[in-house]
Amino acid sequence: MAPRPAWKGYLKLSLVSCAVELTSATDHSEKVSFRVINRKTGNTVRRQYIDSVSGKPVDSDDEVKGYEIGGDEYLLIEEDEIDAVQIESSHTLSIEQFVDRAAIPQIYFDQPYYLSPSDEVSEEAFAVIREAMAKQKKAGIARIVLYRRERPVMIEPFDKGLLLTTLRYDKTVRQPAEIFDGLRKGKLDEELVDLATHIIDKKQAKFDPTGFEDRYEEALLELIAAKRKGKKPPVAKPAERPSNVVNLFEALKKSLGEESGPSGKSSARDKKPAGTRKPTKKPAAGKARKSA
Repeated sequence: MAPRPAWKGYLKLSLVSCAVELTSATDHSEKVSFRVINRKTGNTVRRQYIDSVSGKPVDSDDEVKGYEIGGDEYLLIEEDEIDAVQIESSHTLSIEQFVDRAAIPQIYFDQPYYLSPSDEVSEEAFAVIREAMAKQKKAGIARIVLYRRERPVMIEPFDKGLLLTTLRYDKTVRQPAEIFDGLRKGKLDEELVDLATHIIDKKQAKFDPTGFEDRYEEALLELIAAKRKGKKPPVAKPAERPSNVVNLFEALKKSLGEESGPSGKSSARDKKPAGTRKPTKKPAAGKARKSA
């Protein structure tokens, strides 16, 4: 069954417009989901709103949204009043500007959606806009009201259609300086970096998302299968936790040897020519070489 569109409206480029629909590009369904159960009766538990003062359950007809205006005072807002709030981006994706996709930091990307024409009449205009964007290698910036919130979005050619990605607001993104400013800067040993570079070179591969499986979910399914058969849940061997490397040079050399194949020997091009490492004082016996 085809997924339901999350939004329907119009895509607009200057005076050209076409009817489009937005469909989530990701599926959040899970193989394993749990319900809350009453341990004593075995019955499922349902959520219910309770009046914070009287402690009595509230009927669904009496539930209404409230906006706090001070203290315990709230302004009641009806659902139809919220639905009546309409702005241009509620129904129209108007492309305001075009930018280089690479110019948008990845941290601003949020949720991806497929954008496609919603009827045959719109297919030609949609295809023209898509091909023009592909030819110019540009991404469009627009806005959309989605789930009762206006969001900036990036629109780019993708497969036979367009990919729309909602963008985070700048005020919601923590700047890297908040986290990374405390990191010390210092000159690194070039050979250490060179060894790490060779390891990366050995691990290069073509991206294949089909190879990703949720191993934690598989472990949960094993637990469920065992309990259904009346067996004890399988006891997994605790995964070994890595620790800080004391001798970084030796750890990198050993890693490179493991990545070079069963023989543990690097290829000729991976071997650093003699004399390239800066001479250092031989460490005292029993003392590990200090890392950079």
